Amino acid sequence: MVVYGVSFDMVGKQPIVLLKTVETNRFLPIWIGHPEASAILAKLQDSDTPRPMTHDLFSTALGELDAELVKIEVVEMKDSTFFAKVVLRRDGEEVSLDARPSDAIALALRSKAPIFAADDVIEASAIRMEEGEDDAAAAEPEQLVEDFKQFLEDVRPEDFGADG
Repeated sequence: MVVYGVSFDMVGKQPIVLLKTVETNRFLPIWIGHPEASAILAKLQDSDTPRPMTHDLFSTALGELDAELVKIEVVEMKDSTFFAKVVLRRDGEEVSLDARPSDAIALALRSKAPIFAADDVIEASAIRMEEGEDDAAAAEPEQLVEDFKQFLEDVRPEDFGADG
């Protein structure tokens, strides 16, 4: 997955981070908090903050402890809530930590670690932006943005419930 961007739903003005599958035109919208949206946007825009944000601190601490962020994984969605894992490696051993997807994504961006989502999460929760071809690269970015804006006008977090 790649971080496609951060937007706001049109109804509640809640931030949404949008992950995109690498090989298809499927997008995974994850509702997040405002502080996490700021942390993700700051890194996407290469903005420096006067003081380290929490995610910067954690990333620095990993380096000082000689640990590496191997990857993050969005592993589950239950009751309209996404769950993620942060996989760390130190001294050749890996440890997996429970995390909110927004925090995990903010860390992955700082560490340049890959982002994954479980196939069943993508199947249950991803949306496909309409385009003329199956190849995501063929879509005009402006059209993808317009399609996503239209999607945001009507979507609610409940639309991604585990029953769907």
